[in-house]
Amino acid sequence: MGKKVLLTGDSRGLGLAIKDKLKKNGFEVIGLSRSSKDIQFDLKNVEKIKDLYFNKIKALGPFYGFVNNAAFAYDDLATNMNLNKLKHMFDINVFSSMMLTKYLIRDMLLSRIGGSIVHISSISVYTGYKGLSMYAATKGAVESFSKNISREWGSLGIRSNIICPGFMDTEMSGNLSQEQRSKIFKRNSFLKEIEVEDVADAVTYLISEKSKGITGQVINVDNGTL
Repeated sequence: MGKKVLLTGDSRGLGLAIKDKLKKNGFEVIGLSRSSKDIQFDLKNVEKIKDLYFNKIKALGPFYGFVNNAAFAYDDLATNMNLNKLKHMFDINVFSSMMLTKYLIRDMLLSRIGGSIVHISSISVYTGYKGLSMYAATKGAVESFSKNISREWGSLGIRSNIICPGFMDTEMSGNLSQEQRSKIFKRNSFLKEIEVEDVADAVTYLISEKSKGITGQVINVDNGTL
């Protein structure tokens, strides 16, 4: 069997594309989401992640990789901010990913095989979009976390990187009008959305040993968003 990778948000969209791509490249992928065929879990339950790891995840290891893809988007103007929705988004996008990273690093250390962690971010961290200030804040937090993880654990062979996709045609962007999509496309060099396959290719590269010299980085896959 190939090296094992835990992937959150594996059941549709980008997550499903990443899962398929990793499998085609010889990795054994264990998915984690509310509707996953592998491990079903709602990442809003941050306080239950410790039990999740010891009761379900650990027995499926040891793990070489972790892809933090799951995300919840609460889109609204900052002046309409709802604290409960904001906390819900931070639980899923930030706190759950941090806690899973904690236990996956411990798993990697115990197995002494090194490892690669890839977090999925958003172009909204760098290029502002109306209504995405709160969502972008969660992804910015994850980027800072990833960079510092790379410094903490690099000497023991554990890498941590960020893939920052541009606008994709996924369920998360499904509510946008054609006019909104057109405005977004005009902000990248190719004047079109990024393909999920391109992002999945980049994730697969960072998980693999082909990228063994890369850690602590943010790699934009965004059709040259300006």
